[in-house]
Amino acid sequence: MWDVIVVGAGPAGAAAALGARRAGAERVLLLDRYDFPRDKACGDGIAAHALDVLAELGVTGAVDGYAPLPALRLAGPGGGAVARMLPRPAYTVPRRVFDARLVAAAVAAGAELRRHTVRRVEQHADRVVLDGDLTGRAVVGADGAGSVLRRALGHPANPDRHLALAIRGYAPALPGPPEQLIVTSSAHWPAYAWSFPIGDGRANVGYGEVLRGEPLTRAHLLDRLADLLPGVEPATVTDLRAHHLPLSTHRPTPGRGRVVLAGDALSLINPFTGEGIFYALRSGALAGAAAAGTPAHAARRYAEALRDRLGTHLRHSSVAAWLARRRWVVDAAVRAARRDERVYRTVVELGLGDGRLDARTLARIGAGVAARDRPPRH
Repeated sequence: MWDVIVVGAGPAGAAAALGARRAGAERVLLLDRYDFPRDKACGDGIAAHALDVLAELGVTGAVDGYAPLPALRLAGPGGGAVARMLPRPAYTVPRRVFDARLVAAAVAAGAELRRHTVRRVEQHADRVVLDGDLTGRAVVGADGAGSVLRRALGHPANPDRHLALAIRGYAPALPGPPEQLIVTSSAHWPAYAWSFPIGDGRANVGYGEVLRGEPLTRAHLLDRLADLLPGVEPATVTDLRAHHLPLSTHRPTPGRGRVVLAGDALSLINPFTGEGIFYALRSGALAGAAAAGTPAHAARRYAEALRDRLGTHLRHSSVAAWLARRRWVVDAAVRAARRDERVYRTVVELGLGDGRLDARTLARIGAGVAARDRPPRH
């Protein structure tokens, strides 16, 4: 009998194992389909907010050896752009490295790591049994967009318009000062490409768009990447992998009884930016603590903790995503951020962490929208 079993050893799962151990769970089992280190399709962007959660969990050194990225450049679908210093630097750390470091931290904290693919989940009054063999007082499902635990709770995958598809690769970094680059696209909106320098002469590059009922081909994704990042030569892009992004605008219930969901399994992908590492770490830590503290009521305690820590932010990010469905609103936001550093900081906090919209930001964006609709003077 394990106190807590965590299914999936990505950032959400590692954080859950760490959170469970810090909450007093003596026997924590961490399961994953793969051996570590292993690759994971992702933009590899690590915002400062993610490092805050790791510090709370006692993890240091997750980004050691990687250069900080002090600035972010955002290009709107209409062609306007804003480039400013980030409130705190971000990092680009390949998931092969980042995830392995977090798993090592969880093991060092006392969790047991085992390679195992979960296929069957049985919930009982006093335990949860996985594959008829592994028994836990509570289970955290941190097994990604195709979560087995999510399906076991009766939740289907996100529908179109709440699910994105992206392709990621590695290419020579673009010339110029190091900065995160996000280029939004007027075609196939909502969609954007990115280039995040790693610091070793390479950059993580990619393109993604929200699904709208039509299949997206690999060729289409690569063509859009080349169109939006003309400085990237397609022939130089390596390690291409596609992945789904279940957006937080369509979240299932956080759990039931002794089973809870975290990270991508809970559709915790920022609908405004596609960021998921911070959400994964924050939700994983909360899930692990709830599972360890009150296993019989893990889902209820976790839902309360999640609501307290992320509820208001998630509502605001959903509103931002709804507004951003209109390209001209995004263009107005880019113009407002270029003119007003406080607006820029609000947009960054909303897209990379747990920030919220405020009256000043909405007023500045609204003024930009109104100016767009005003007839020209003669």
